[in-house]
Amino acid sequence: MTGDMSPIDKAKFAAACRAADMVENGMRVGLGTGSTAAWMVRRLGERVKQEGLRIKGVPTSTRTAQLARELGIEVVSLDQAGWLDLTIDGADEFDGELNLIKGGGGAHLQEKIVATASDQMIVIADAGKEVETLGAFPLPVEVIPFGWQTTRTLIQEALDTMDVLGNSAALRMNGEAPFVTDVGNHILDLHLQRIGNARQLALVLNQVPGVVENGLFIDICDKVVIGHGDGRVELRDINDGTLELDQLVEGGENLFSDLAD
Repeated sequence: MTGDMSPIDKAKFAAACRAADMVENGMRVGLGTGSTAAWMVRRLGERVKQEGLRIKGVPTSTRTAQLARELGIEVVSLDQAGWLDLTIDGADEFDGELNLIKGGGGAHLQEKIVATASDQMIVIADAGKEVETLGAFPLPVEVIPFGWQTTRTLIQEALDTMDVLGNSAALRMNGEAPFVTDVGNHILDLHLQRIGNARQLALVLNQVPGVVENGLFIDICDKVVIGHGDGRVELRDINDGTLELDQLVEGGENLFSDLAD
């Protein structure tokens, strides 16, 4: 029951439900990666089961694909789907212009490809993800394994010329081994504290040899659905400047009781 949820769970539940309700029959939908996106996929699965919703889902990671299949959502590749109607995904941070940091789950390369192949991108997040300036969350940068230490040195040299407060670049680990993305790459997490010019930084990082893609999503997100701990939902649309407020109805089964944060 929603009444039994913690405030953070209720915020994620509210955002997931509101975003899933935007999906219409016959749509081709990009399915994001991460805890909040997983809740949205679970909600879509309920709609498939209860309403007969028919969609084609393009997952952004192997774990999202597995979850979607388990829930009865038809899963296709991006190449099979072609252009998408929308992508729904989470974010690690977002600012007032709906620029994002993504990649905490290690899937930002696929997430960015899928999002930019969509008519619109909708981000779902709890209110704590909103920041005045991006950068408190470490910025993920996907790099090829060959020469990754050289790539890290080049990145740190480039950061010395950027409007950031730090230049630490740590190799993401999975236990005692480097974390490996779905496509076989490594991730460097940049601890920048504050990013003064996110657009410039995104362009500079992608010019460094060995860098595949960075976790800055600039001018990609169209709407953000913000869940609050009391069940309120806020929908912001960057294109028309609108703001909608709604309230999650109390009660109903907790569809996500088995999902961790």
